[in-house]
Amino acid sequence: DYLQRLRGASQRMGQLIDDMLHLARISRTQMNLEKIDLSELALQIVKELQQQEPQRQVEIRIEPSLMVLGDTPLLRIVLDNLLGNAWKFTGKTTQPSIEFGCRQDQETGELAFFVRDNGAGFDMAYAHKLFGVFQRLHHAKEFSGTGIGLATVHRIIHRPGRRLPADSQDK
Repeated sequence: DYLQRLRGASQRMGQLIDDMLHLARISRTQMNLEKIDLSELALQIVKELQQQEPQRQVEIRIEPSLMVLGDTPLLRIVLDNLLGNAWKFTGKTTQPSIEFGCRQDQETGELAFFVRDNGAGFDMAYAHKLFGVFQRLHHAKEFSGTGIGLATVHRIIHRPGRRLPADSQDK
């Protein structure tokens, strides 16, 4: 029992170190801008998630042909984390639903891409902590993770000076 607990703890520590190294590298990565179909990228990621858990039935809605100018590997990391979180946090939902789309911001006119799900959600009083390193809004026993994924997303999105809002609503 002690050896299993020690092994589990060392595996979690190894994952945490890998995640921290990945986060550190993000800031130094050279950006190569190209035209990207975010919808296609999101579809690829969702297919991978479905292959990992083929027994899960999740309603997926991805708005077609969402084109942007960006860095493919960095945007893949963003969507991996956001869609992966949506997949994870809908795991205990009876009729899980995940949506990826785009809307125009009423105030700025900018396009705002979103990932929306009907999963666990979070308390908006702690929204300011959501994108911080090691900030978890759910207990590790309830949902796995290191608390670095959304910090990585934040770091990537803020490189070009973009905003990254978060919202949690009961549906």
